[in-house]
Amino acid sequence: MKLLTTVMGIISVDQTTNNMLKLTELFNVAIPVAKGNQLPLLCKYEDAVEVHGETGMKGYNFPEPSRKALERHAVAEMKDCILNSKEKITIVAIGPLTNLALLLSAYPEVKQKIAEIVIMGGSTSLGNMTSSTEFNIYVDPHAAQMVLQSGLPITMFGLNVTDSALLKKKDVNQIKTFGKAGEMLYAILTNYRGGSLETGLKIHDACTIAYLLNPALFKFKDYFMEVALEGPAAGTTVADLYMKYHDSPNVKVCIEIDAKNFPKWIVEQLGNINR
Repeated sequence: MKLLTTVMGIISVDQTTNNMLKLTELFNVAIPVAKGNQLPLLCKYEDAVEVHGETGMKGYNFPEPSRKALERHAVAEMKDCILNSKEKITIVAIGPLTNLALLLSAYPEVKQKIAEIVIMGGSTSLGNMTSSTEFNIYVDPHAAQMVLQSGLPITMFGLNVTDSALLKKKDVNQIKTFGKAGEMLYAILTNYRGGSLETGLKIHDACTIAYLLNPALFKFKDYFMEVALEGPAAGTTVADLYMKYHDSPNVKVCIEIDAKNFPKWIVEQLGNINR
């Protein structure tokens, strides 16, 4: 991993950046952190503190970090990181796509050095902000549309799959035994309102990393995806499921998760942190 960037999302970009610095310090990883956009491209910003708490990591008392974010904007840091890399870069986006849209618009030369963009966002079924919109896309639909139209290889994990990426009570209790990191995750998970310990906590974002490390957990189909930008459906990801209106797909969409083995894999990976 070369660079961590932040953006407004469930909480403000200032809080997100502070959280990222706290986590890199807790895990003692020397990955630089760059602060990104504080507002969506065109829409009014809406957060989701009611789900994740005012800090976004409710339940654990982190010390204030001694580390600082890089001075330059995340988009400038992303541009240099990509262009200076000897190998093509895979970008994992687990928040609104504002920074990425600005990057591709301002510095289109980076496209030749991007291998894949892996997104947690959207849905081909129900939403979690409206009946059809998922939060990350809803917050900045114009940015999402720009990224989907970029022509780059894109893999999308939407709510139609991530709602089944669950950790249950026995999984969370096992995580608690994994040293300091496990205690931190246990505290946050037991305060998280994305599901329940009995029916399962929805671990949406982890699907992106699980895919990169263990793709056998997922099944995919290629569709043409676009984003509704106006009216009551604004922020909805629309899939041409039958490819009736487009000649070729632009997104590899996850359509199925191995719901039995996903939590086993997550717990196993977390158990390796302190080894």
